[in-house]
Amino acid sequence: MTTDRPLRALSTPVLFSLGLRPFFLFGALWGAMAAPLWVYVLAHGDGRIAGRAGMDWHIHEMLFGYVGAVIGGFLLTAVPNWTGRAPLAGTPLAVLFGLWAVGRLALSTPGADAFTLLILDGLYLTGLSLVVWRDVLAARNWRNLGVALAVTGLAAANLAFHLRSGEAGGLDAVVRAGLGLIVMLLVLIGGRVTPNFTRNWLARQGRGRLPAPASRFDLGVMAFTLTALVAWVWRADHPAVGVVLALAGLLNGVRLARWCGWRTAGEPLVWILHLGYAWLAVGLVLLGLAAMGASFAPSAGVHALTTGAMGVMILAVMTRATRGHTGRPLEADRATVVLYGLANLAAVVRVAGGLWPEVYGAALIVAGGLWAASLLGYALVYGPMLLGPRLR
Repeated sequence: MTTDRPLRALSTPVLFSLGLRPFFLFGALWGAMAAPLWVYVLAHGDGRIAGRAGMDWHIHEMLFGYVGAVIGGFLLTAVPNWTGRAPLAGTPLAVLFGLWAVGRLALSTPGADAFTLLILDGLYLTGLSLVVWRDVLAARNWRNLGVALAVTGLAAANLAFHLRSGEAGGLDAVVRAGLGLIVMLLVLIGGRVTPNFTRNWLARQGRGRLPAPASRFDLGVMAFTLTALVAWVWRADHPAVGVVLALAGLLNGVRLARWCGWRTAGEPLVWILHLGYAWLAVGLVLLGLAAMGASFAPSAGVHALTTGAMGVMILAVMTRATRGHTGRPLEADRATVVLYGLANLAAVVRVAGGLWPEVYGAALIVAGGLWAASLLGYALVYGPMLLGPRLR
């Protein structure tokens, strides 16, 4: 993704001229606020946010609020490029963004009942999935059926979250399903853009070996990872499931090694994608080891996938796509490299808190601060690009 499409009309506000503009900016701001709020409530409050169990609020707003926004921004920009159709812009985009904002407001308002939340919060991801399906089907773009199915599954998981009985469900099957679907999106899309961008950069540099082309091996790894995640949703604590998860992590590590990431040290916009995918492999292995009876909690693997794989990969995609679609050079400046460092350090600290219970409290606070700093930094550095006109 390196070019922006023309505005549909001269009167279209810049913010709503392309999907990544509102969703990347406000998604980052929401993510920067929501995580530290949970940490503060856990440390100083009664453990509740807007009258609801704080753990449930935190899980929901990270997976379906923050990540849901960034997925929307990416797909509303990428799917038109994949299908050759006009992107959602102007009033339709503003309406979809408004549905996302209404969901965040509803989840932050005390007293809202489950049915109200189901309706108000469910509209955004449902609408996003319909837009993706419309473009994929209209263009007969069968290659991206998996992406459309994953977004639909994420919308269904969000609805199921509000239909759960009781509170503080934690990492139950519904949450694991939502998390697993996002992981599969990373496997699908990350496994596409990472080797492609790496190949393009290495070819321009004239540097010998290029990433291995997509093959049956990649299809096998994706199928095996999907199987492992489905099994995890079904029986997260079964030792046999743990073996499958660990093997999926190792296979994804082998897949990553085939993309020659070590040759991209000269361009942070490229190597950060490899680092994000590496977190995915580590997270699956840690989840598997926990299920097999390792002495650490499953939260280590969960946060390697969330704070690590999702956090780092999302920041990588947001920075690259923002630069490309606003007419900036595809080169990371010092501020961007600092943001990458903050995001990865947040993941290291948060995973450490799961591996060693004695540092859990301190790790939670430090990781929350680093996470917020990386996303707030993105909003400060890249916000003017998202709010301003395209340079060229």
